[in-house]
Amino acid sequence: MALKEPALKELVPRGMTLKEMALGISVETQESMKLTLGPNLFNWQPDVWRDFYFRIADEAAVDTVAVGEVVCSKRMPFFEEHLPAVIERLTLAGKQVLVSSLALITLERERRRTEQLALEDGLMVEANDITCMAHLAGRSHAVGPFMNVYNEATALWLATQGARSICLPPELPLSSVATIAAATPQVDIEVFAFGRAPLAISARCYHARLHKLSKDNCRFVCAADMDGLSVSTLDDERFLVMNGVQTLAHLCTNLIADTDDLAQAGVASLRLSPQHCDMVGVARCFRDVLDGRISSEEGLAKLGSIYPDVPMSNGFLRGTMG
Repeated sequence: MALKEPALKELVPRGMTLKEMALGISVETQESMKLTLGPNLFNWQPDVWRDFYFRIADEAAVDTVAVGEVVCSKRMPFFEEHLPAVIERLTLAGKQVLVSSLALITLERERRRTEQLALEDGLMVEANDITCMAHLAGRSHAVGPFMNVYNEATALWLATQGARSICLPPELPLSSVATIAAATPQVDIEVFAFGRAPLAISARCYHARLHKLSKDNCRFVCAADMDGLSVSTLDDERFLVMNGVQTLAHLCTNLIADTDDLAQAGVASLRLSPQHCDMVGVARCFRDVLDGRISSEEGLAKLGSIYPDVPMSNGFLRGTMG
């Protein structure tokens, strides 16, 4: 039986309207956003790579972890022997595992590897190149931020192909994120929330060219830069980071102060991209803000101490400079 109006008013705390109380209840009961750790984009030593994911499995407050090589297929043989153990440890820790495809497929061996990955049973694949769809159509999969999902029509088409989650490109503004999320309630929309944003990928290797080497004989010089190599303008202003064949933003994307707006926009998950810092601490910081244990201002301060001397920005999301 419904309560009469006087009884309802008696339940409202002093200084709060009935509408404000209802909104408060809806916010409190809304499921908190999930956290995804994206694939490592850099060329780390195999034992460092393995131990990083082992620690993520044991300690990180993330729901999903993406593993695999996204940037350069020449790096694959170095860590591939550790991949089964990493997947097993992450799975035993209760984390969903995604195996990411390359973001740019140019060689026959890369095409074969992508087909093999897509057809392997028991793996949830994260597609980062549209050519993956020839093998993934009709199977459940995820879509990574390297796919050009810039509007709701593309997101809807990917959903019909079997996409269960879509990580949008990091350059999309909040209005576009909200529009895509509203049009695709059947898909979990994810936003790139921490890390240097991937901007472009090329068939040429910038690291090799810098060291006067060919791409085929690169000597894996990118391994010397665990966080990428900063690029400066002629005015000595840093504005990009190069990572082998990949170009990243120099500024570190940080959306920890935008979580409320992202939740209202319908975002289901936030992606944290591995950087050479304490990513367990980064995940804990985001989790504490999402769960209301600390404020976003405290979260910003903590992230500044975890990843010091690196400028951070939410400019893409807000459509502003920086």
